[in-house]
Amino acid sequence: MTRPVLIIGAGIAGLWAALKLAPRRVILLTGSPLGEGAASGWAQGGVSAALAGDDTPALHARDTIEAGAGLVDAEAAEALASGAAQEVRDLAALGAPFEREGEAWSLSREAAHSRHRVARVTGDGAGAAIMQTLIAAVRVADHVEIRDGWAATALIPDAEGGCAGAVARSPTGETLQILADETVLAMGGAGGLFALTTTPAGAQGQAMAMAARLGAIIQDPEFIQFHPTALNAGLDPAPLCTEALRGDGATLTDRSGHRFMKAIHTDAELAPRDVVARAVHRQNAAGKGASLDCRAAIGEAFPRRFPAVFAACRQAGIDPRIEPVPVAPTAHYHMGGVATDIDGRTSIAGLWAIGECASTGLHGANRLASNSLAEGLVSAARVARVLTDTPDRSAAPASAAGTAQIPPALPPLALTRLRQAMSRHCGVERTGAGLAELSALIEAMIERHGEADALIAARFITAGAIARTESRGGHFRTDFPQTNAVARHTRLSLADLTRSTGPALAHTAPAE
Repeated sequence: MTRPVLIIGAGIAGLWAALKLAPRRVILLTGSPLGEGAASGWAQGGVSAALAGDDTPALHARDTIEAGAGLVDAEAAEALASGAAQEVRDLAALGAPFEREGEAWSLSREAAHSRHRVARVTGDGAGAAIMQTLIAAVRVADHVEIRDGWAATALIPDAEGGCAGAVARSPTGETLQILADETVLAMGGAGGLFALTTTPAGAQGQAMAMAARLGAIIQDPEFIQFHPTALNAGLDPAPLCTEALRGDGATLTDRSGHRFMKAIHTDAELAPRDVVARAVHRQNAAGKGASLDCRAAIGEAFPRRFPAVFAACRQAGIDPRIEPVPVAPTAHYHMGGVATDIDGRTSIAGLWAIGECASTGLHGANRLASNSLAEGLVSAARVARVLTDTPDRSAAPASAAGTAQIPPALPPLALTRLRQAMSRHCGVERTGAGLAELSALIEAMIERHGEADALIAARFITAGAIARTESRGGHFRTDFPQTNAVARHTRLSLADLTRSTGPALAHTAPAE
């Protein structure tokens, strides 16, 4: 009898893959209680897809490639762009309440898009609405066994060097080995490694650490996208002020009311995210301040058009209808991750990765706005299609001596120290000296606390940043501000990190 496919993670990618795999049996480990802890539910802008009459997948792919600062793999961009519209239609058919204008889609435009192509829900509620739709569907799906609140703690190696499933921990602390011939990682990103983040704090790059222990390759871990406009009000996590605000005409101003982006980029507030993030960071670092002025563009319509952002502002004592909103760039999305092909296949037999935890080369060095939910949907559909047609493999667990080892947990105070150091030294702007200090801290913490997932993930990110002696997209080195003529991917294994923590450890390959 064929074993169920094991899916680890219940964000948009994991849930969509579970549904698309029907009628094949699925075991779904949700990590947190279903509907909690997934960054997908916090996504505000929407799903990018060529749905308008003046748009095409070729234009969507072109915009994705241009935004990615030379590192986007064209095949990955074309796969996303050609598949996104159908996934949005399928979601709508399932009940996701995308906005419509009569028979047409109501689409917004976000940074670096050449067309209006972001399908949205109530202005800033796309992620939450999509998640509600998917959760309702998964709960009644006969082929899906939901292990609600069960978290994967380690992957099980098989006798041939592949993956044979995972060790999981129940909400009550029970530990169980779940054997599977095919295991899909859909565990989200690494924003929780930073003190300032728009993502759930529990997203700490666990997929990278778990996959790397089996020998998987990690690609481009240094590329963190810092969202330019998180609410700068001392909240953790920092509420996101969606890019759709700027798409609808909101402007970035300093304390004197001067609009500073016009002098920095021809697209002003709709420049690529890395450009806007650095500008906002420098404004705040120089003491000039940075605020999002929505008064003229949105004004009294704010509570109706962007209810989630409005609620966050009011929680912080700010009324965006009558005053500018203070903003700061905040860790938002991990462009790197477990290296896969466009179908989610990793370098380890029986192990797949989709969504934010995977690195297909789609986002390159700078993700195009609203390509994240689109990637979750398209990558889930692709992996489900491949697994449906994949001949059954029989993964026998390795001998007892080689079975999964559960990593230690990082104590809360140590995690806080790590997050602060990551934001300080591996943030919007980086230096070799700061990265070296961060690397030394991580090694000292590993020596003291063991190889916790968070420390291994931080080690990958830091090592990639040290090795990349240039500035490209979301990775900016003030000591190497130039961009190299040839764009190369960083590819690292766990063995690379244990051999060296210096710049020579990265295996680079030209972007295709």
